[in-house]
Amino acid sequence: METQVIDWGREALLTGLILAAPILLVGLVTGVITGVLQGITQVHDHALSFVPKILAMLVAVAVCLPWLVSRLADYWVTMYNGSTISGGF
Repeated sequence: METQVIDWGREALLTGLILAAPILLVGLVTGVITGVLQGITQVHDHALSFVPKILAMLVAVAVCLPWLVSRLADYWVTMYNGSTISGGF
């Protein structure tokens, strides 16, 4: 029983990391690019670094949404089928 709960927790954390990674990577790359451009042009406005990251991450969510939903549904099915407590969650 205890090992099953630990496995569920591990799977939950791994799935969360996999789902968040593409969006966070897009934000990271966008932040680095805007930071370099701000360093080159010496224009240091907070909105110039914040707005492009938010927009890029929203686009990444829109593009990755079908994959995210599919991956999350697979996780739910795996957790439901793997549960032995009272026949499921």
